[in-house]
Amino acid sequence: CTPYSAELSREAHSVPSVFLSLQEDTDHNYYTSKTYGPNDPMSKELWVNIDQMDKEKVKIHGILSNTHRQAARVNLSFDFPFYGHFLREITVATGGFIYTGDVVHRMLTATQYIAPLMANFDPSLSRNSTVIYFDNGTALVVQWDHVHLQDSYSLGSFTFQATLHNDGRIIFAYKEVPIQITKISSVNHPVKVGLSDAFVVVHRIQQIPNVRRKTIYEYHRVELLKNKITNSTAVEMMPLPTCLQFTSCSSCIAAEINFNCSWCHRLNRCSSGFDRHRQDWVDNSCPDEVCVCVYDTKIALHLKDNGAAAAESTAERDTHPLHTGLILGMLLLMLVMMAVVLVTVYIYHHPSSAAGIFFIERRPSRWPAMKFRRGSGYPAYAEVEPVGQEKEGFIESEQC
Repeated sequence: CTPYSAELSREAHSVPSVFLSLQEDTDHNYYTSKTYGPNDPMSKELWVNIDQMDKEKVKIHGILSNTHRQAARVNLSFDFPFYGHFLREITVATGGFIYTGDVVHRMLTATQYIAPLMANFDPSLSRNSTVIYFDNGTALVVQWDHVHLQDSYSLGSFTFQATLHNDGRIIFAYKEVPIQITKISSVNHPVKVGLSDAFVVVHRIQQIPNVRRKTIYEYHRVELLKNKITNSTAVEMMPLPTCLQFTSCSSCIAAEINFNCSWCHRLNRCSSGFDRHRQDWVDNSCPDEVCVCVYDTKIALHLKDNGAAAAESTAERDTHPLHTGLILGMLLLMLVMMAVVLVTVYIYHHPSSAAGIFFIERRPSRWPAMKFRRGSGYPAYAEVEPVGQEKEGFIESEQC
């Protein structure tokens, strides 16, 4: 078993209220969410009654149902798209969330999670508490059934579930929530409702040969309002298009979505530059690559033949403006390059200037990052896994 630590989170102090009808779509860039109140028929429809499912496919995890701060890997029978990446394995934790990262480390609660209700749940406190999951081939349901908060057992039990669909939809459904989520203490464990994803960057340590440091950078988080979560409520999250779904240069460059997609010929991949493949994107100099799509040769020749006559008739008229535009473009490019060089020299010699501070604050090392370091004093989880499997180490960094 390898422990993972829990970061502290800030609780929202919103005024609690009951939502009786369908809420408006909320755009989170990567997902849109809808919240259904206790009197909305969709809340009951989105709840999966596991008691009516095929008994052979319903699994009660014996270890997770009898321990505290444990996590176990679960294989999926289908490809689950999460932030555009296809997952075949997830990690279910007793603390009311699912970890989606490739590498299991000590701080699973920090990022890369699907959290219907992340909190300090301890299934070992009651014989009625169980962690159940069910995979029917197109969806996975994970249910935390009658679980209690370790530091507030007297408040009552919670029953809720998360459903992951093969089309990328994510459903949070709540059957029993005895108290307002905003009143759950986050002193010993973070309290979160939402999604998060990150990428890993490997840094070489020059002072120590053959040693590398891994840092996780969280590039996006969905935070759902906790005061909307009550008994018999549900949240439906629909994935939005990402650059990763485009498989050709032409479709990538022409994509009209929320992100600026670029095509990298070295990787044969479309990306915005911020996803789990960030390391490959940078190592292959994809940000510096000029995106030029080579179209089909036959189409190009056909267009050339059709436009040959028109081109010849206008060649003489276009020659002079073309040369003038080319010269102006080169002069403009030289001016921009000179300006960049002068600004760089100025910032180098005047780091305390307004411009210097502006760029220092936005350098890559100031991105939101999590460092994972032993002995940090945070409470730890342990992963249930095959014997002999080692864990990757991470370094902890404050979040900007």
